[in-house]
Amino acid sequence: MKIAVTSQNRKTITDHAGKCRKFWVFDVDENKIVGKTLIELPKEQSFHESSPQQPHPLDEVDVLITAGMGQGLIRRLAQKGIKGLVTTETDPETAIIKYLNGSLEIRQ
Repeated sequence: MKIAVTSQNRKTITDHAGKCRKFWVFDVDENKIVGKTLIELPKEQSFHESSPQQPHPLDEVDVLITAGMGQGLIRRLAQKGIKGLVTTETDPETAIIKYLNGSLEIRQ
């Protein structure tokens, strides 16, 4: 499983997922983090700028966790089989651990 987290500042979970260009992508195996990679996208590959019909560098993730995104992006992600979640958690690794154990606080 791959879980992406928006982190424009590379430290905390940030909002504006549609305009975000920096994502931590966590590799998870048997509910444990086994790897972490920073993906930095050019502006034209941000969700806001790119076409939903075109392939995207984050198409391989299963879940996207962020501090803020609109319903349009949630639907766009769902069309690609990606679960979009908005949380109040600010630490990327803590968010992944909480998601995996079912305790991540999700905002609707």
